[in-house]
Amino acid sequence: MYCAKMNEAHLQKEMELQEGVEPQSKAMAFTVPAAPEKSDGSDARYYDVPPEAKELQDLISYKNMNAQIGAVFSECYRYGQAEHCDKLRGAKKMKFYIDAELLRLQMYEGGE
Repeated sequence: MYCAKMNEAHLQKEMELQEGVEPQSKAMAFTVPAAPEKSDGSDARYYDVPPEAKELQDLISYKNMNAQIGAVFSECYRYGQAEHCDKLRGAKKMKFYIDAELLRLQMYEGGE
């Protein structure tokens, strides 16, 4: 069911793009700083939510998250709220994607 809804949403956006209709969700029109920001703890601007963000996908795009991190972020947000996914299943899903990200970092980015 989840995959069917995702495919339906993707197809809808593709049709809108082909028809020249403005998609409901646009990519963020600003960039994220390339280097990590330092903070003394009193002000951490990296926690600010861009005012243009309307849905989770906007934040995922804004932060340039890969698929694994985006899936974890989405699951954390809806944790225990989706009828088809109880907390145990959600936690297992997060662990799966975290493990995949750890493996990716170790294999392709020289992580330990």
